Amino acid sequence: MAEQNKRIIKDRAIIADDWLLLRPNVSALVSPSVGALPSEVSIPTGKVIVPLAVWLAQKEALSARADIGVWLASDERPEALKDDLARLPLIAVDFPKFSDGRGYSIAFLLRERLGYAGELRAIGDVLRDQLFYLARVGFNAFDVRADRSLEDALAGLTDFSVRYQTSSDEKEPLFRRVHRPGEVP
Repeated sequence: MAEQNKRIIKDRAIIADDWLLLRPNVSALVSPSVGALPSEVSIPTGKVIVPLAVWLAQKEALSARADIGVWLASDERPEALKDDLARLPLIAVDFPKFSDGRGYSIAFLLRERLGYAGELRAIGDVLRDQLFYLARVGFNAFDVRADRSLEDALAGLTDFSVRYQTSSDEKEPLFRRVHRPGEVP
């Protein structure tokens, strides 16, 4: 079951989170001598977000479930899910620390190159200062760090009113969107 009373930001609103984030011992997934192999990790019933290694190892059984999401570590490639995107209602991208920006690229690749249209959630060390930029590359859900205010973080989505560069949320740069006196539109 999901953590009781846990809330996240999704689609610019604070909602109850009904997903369980499965975080088995990460070193066990990398080194079988440390613990269970990804194929041996037990997946509970209900909505569960599993690590990519577990999804790949148990794909045949998990594909039959509509309540399974996958999370990617910042050093994993989103292309590993390219054949599974249509069946995954949720993909999460882990930010192991605030200064690790690889998750931005993963999100952009999922949305723009791979065409993922489901829930894209930022997890891990997610803070208010990142939300505006995370939304720009395609994230629509944010599991903000537990010691931070969700209400304050939600305000971070509107920190800026003008976007200069292109991204997932704005296809034309500012200079092409602004009409200047004397120009022909």
